[in-house]
Amino acid sequence: MSDFRSVQRSRLRYALEILAEVPGGMRGRELWSKAVERFPLVGGEDRQEGAGGISRGQNDFNWQTVAFPKAGWVVKAGEWTITGLGRRALELYSDPDQFYTASAQGYAYWNDHKDRFARAQALIEAIPEGDWVAAEDLAELVGLDPDRLVAWLQGVRPQGWHRVVDSDGGPPLAASLSEDERASWLALLSSDGINTVHGRADHNNRIPGADLPQFVSEQPGGDEPLRQAWLIRGSSVQGVNLVRKLWLPQGVCSLPATRLRRDLPGGSSRESIKAAIDDDYASASSNERARLVAAYHAFLSRMRAGDLVVTNDGNDLFIGTVTGTPGFVTSAERRANLQRTVSWRNTDQPHVFDDLPIEIYNRVSNPDDEVIDLSEFVGDLEQLLGEEPEQPVTPSSFELPDADDEIADKLLVDRQWLQEIIELIRDRPQLIFYGPPGTGKTYLALELAGYLTRGNPESVQLVQFHPSYSYEDFFEGYRPRTNDSDQVNFELVRGPLRRLADAAQARPDRPYVLVIDEINRGFLAKIFGELYFLLEYRKRSVNLLYGSDKGNGFSLPPNLIIVGTMNTADRTIALVDVAMRRRFWFTELHPDEAPTRDLLSRWLKKNSIEDAEPAQLLAELNSRIEDRDFRIGPSYLMRESLYGDRLGLDAMWRAQILPLLEEHYYGSLTRDEVARKFGLTALRRRIAGESSAEVPPA
Repeated sequence: MSDFRSVQRSRLRYALEILAEVPGGMRGRELWSKAVERFPLVGGEDRQEGAGGISRGQNDFNWQTVAFPKAGWVVKAGEWTITGLGRRALELYSDPDQFYTASAQGYAYWNDHKDRFARAQALIEAIPEGDWVAAEDLAELVGLDPDRLVAWLQGVRPQGWHRVVDSDGGPPLAASLSEDERASWLALLSSDGINTVHGRADHNNRIPGADLPQFVSEQPGGDEPLRQAWLIRGSSVQGVNLVRKLWLPQGVCSLPATRLRRDLPGGSSRESIKAAIDDDYASASSNERARLVAAYHAFLSRMRAGDLVVTNDGNDLFIGTVTGTPGFVTSAERRANLQRTVSWRNTDQPHVFDDLPIEIYNRVSNPDDEVIDLSEFVGDLEQLLGEEPEQPVTPSSFELPDADDEIADKLLVDRQWLQEIIELIRDRPQLIFYGPPGTGKTYLALELAGYLTRGNPESVQLVQFHPSYSYEDFFEGYRPRTNDSDQVNFELVRGPLRRLADAAQARPDRPYVLVIDEINRGFLAKIFGELYFLLEYRKRSVNLLYGSDKGNGFSLPPNLIIVGTMNTADRTIALVDVAMRRRFWFTELHPDEAPTRDLLSRWLKKNSIEDAEPAQLLAELNSRIEDRDFRIGPSYLMRESLYGDRLGLDAMWRAQILPLLEEHYYGSLTRDEVARKFGLTALRRRIAGESSAEVPPA
């Protein structure tokens, strides 16, 4: 796996080296071709993904290079061109791993501060032509690191980016510009009418940072203007199919706007649209008005020319490109009064939903929403149209590694047995290890999780169920929080399943594993709630109890694996809920059965402990325990500290094994009787072939 990762990271760095040699830049597809020629596909990277069939390697490359503009290393504007910061990165990070880490850190900073970068973009785009602002002032105003802000501006380059300079009026030193780049920057300022004598912008044109907000009427809620995608419903508008009747023949898409005032311009703020909806649709319920606000704000202000628009007539799917601004018209029967022009791309050859990732189907399953944001699937839609996807496509599946000799040797099990476990998980990603105490269930679950996730610690989470554990603990629930004014508010807090599911949704090409220890100790119907359905139907979605899915529905990502453990001494397997048995694979770990039966002997041999007695003692002990579900596993005896001297094993037996058996035989055998029957003295005598005074089984 290390070779796979090493090749991918070397390929990424080599791509930037190529751009450093091509001042005019090149298309992303051409860059990929050159990079993969130098570092060929390895380890399953040639597997085809997505509707257009690009390789997994290329799709990973698309995902990983998303970080380049955020880190300020590359500008993607048709052609990909390297920046001064990109050249600086090549100088600083000769090691591909360090290079990748630095790129990922740049992306992570942007991802953690999306709202602040969005605010910065709105302020930058509002800087009047002929004026400029200091990067330090802007960074302080929005709460960003100045150097990170400058780097982001270098890579993303929103409208007006060049008007953000150092406080002395010169192009930012943090941008690591060449002389030619510095001259080009000053030329842009000059074209705005700013005097750049002596290589610095005239201070008379500087806007203090505190004055910037007056130029912005609304704080945006989105990211920088990447291409977006929208689904708009038109097949049953007040009972009429507008898709076939109006949209496709006339090249438009529309919303009814039956009662909406006509003086709302494109780009109207959400607040102004809400005020208009509240007045014009006063008789509608509050939920209906909220739905209308979301739809009309998206159509009027969030949608842009160049965005993709999707609509369906039954299973027929039509895709087009928005070509115009929103406008009010007088339509027949007042069903399409607010329109945008659209260039429909496949009117004669409709696609079907099966051509797209299942996640889109789940997203559009709410029939109440007229406009649905599908921007995270832009790459999939572009690929479906035969375009080179500028944004990543959704991987069709994730990969689990096969069992190898190294992991089998580490776990002291047969590789074939471990491979069967992995095959079960591939078929249905939910499995429970069950068995008596000490059989290594939790250890095996965690080690298997680490192996399946290729050692990524952030991809594995452990939780332990208990009788008072709830849905709010496990998935999400309201918790009291103190705000800045020391007032207590209730905040919806994500639990371990929601956090891991969100991470898995964001990286569908990577497996994530949730390990649930002692899963049978919790009341599963209460803990999983509506999610219990999703354990069996991964491709479906449900609406969440607290509405955090915002009506879009929630589904368990297919790359989220759930591995549980169950102690049969606590609750027998026969009593497990039938519905739970249907949703999970069950694999027994029992001292009498492989692979657990041979575990202790293998461990002793691996640790060069030439003593057969521990395995013999365990076998003799379990032969005396009538209850199969309470026999003792080998883990109690698999600690090196027990074998420093003979007293170590004796002390463990008295402090762990015998108390367990005293509890199990409570009411049947006295403490002395348990010791006479299961103590080391009695067991050693039996192994030696001597007769011992045993208490007959109760």
